[in-house]
Amino acid sequence: MAGERLEAEWVRGWCQQADTALLELAASFEARHGFPPGQNVVTRATDESHKATEALVELTPIPSDLTTMYWVIREVSLPDVDNGYFVHPATTVAGHFREYGAIQIPGEEPALVFASDGGGHLFALSGSGRVWRSTTASWSDQFDLAASDLQDFFEGLARQIRRQL
Repeated sequence: MAGERLEAEWVRGWCQQADTALLELAASFEARHGFPPGQNVVTRATDESHKATEALVELTPIPSDLTTMYWVIREVSLPDVDNGYFVHPATTVAGHFREYGAIQIPGEEPALVFASDGGGHLFALSGSGRVWRSTTASWSDQFDLAASDLQDFFEGLARQIRRQL
């Protein structure tokens, strides 16, 4: 999909597949790990989260694929997938932008942090559509390419969920 815009219908399909896989993960998690799973969920967008997305769009030049994603998904919380993955709600992204600004990646358009992992590494989407991951749990250190675009990022999350099954 590199270079193409993210489609809301694709995001909805990803959500449905993730929901099914997460139910399977929850059903087998305790038997495999000896303790109950956390709350692994993909929360759908609401009227309230749509307003937060609109406010984020007014605050910063948000990449259009992120707007599309937020129109379908409010947030993603996967504490039991690998070392954890979290797609932040638009309100959190706006707060982080106010505090830290955009991420500056050499040779790349400014990037907006929208997610993190359980180790504190940050994921940022640049204006070019590429997803970048911080090399440390820091807003100011180096960021390496993590995915060619947002769809590739979510496909990677889906692979991580399936590996846990």
